[in-house]
Amino acid sequence: MSAIRQEMAELLAPMNPEIFEFEDESHLHAGHAGNRGGGHYSVLVVSEVFAGQPRIARWRKVQAALAPLFQAGKIHALTIQAHTPSEYFHSH
Repeated sequence: MSAIRQEMAELLAPMNPEIFEFEDESHLHAGHAGNRGGGHYSVLVVSEVFAGQPRIARWRKVQAALAPLFQAGKIHALTIQAHTPSEYFHSH
C-alpha cells in the first residue's frame, strides 16, 4: 500500500467506509503547467455518513477529512466518488 493511500485511509477512517478505493492518476498529468507537486488521485468512498446529503456536501466532507494532505502539498487534484452503501450496491 502506498504511503499516500495509507494516509488517506487513516484520515477517512472516522467515516467508517465500507469501501475505500484509491487510484494514483499522477502519471496522466506529468508535465502539465499546473503540476507543481502533489499528486492527482481518484477515490471512491462508500459510507453511511453520506445518507441524505447532496453530492456537493459529500465531496466537501471528503475534502475536509483530507485537508491535511492538501495543506501539506501531497494532493494537487482529487476526483471523488462518494456514495451510500445502498446507492453503491444498487448500481453494481
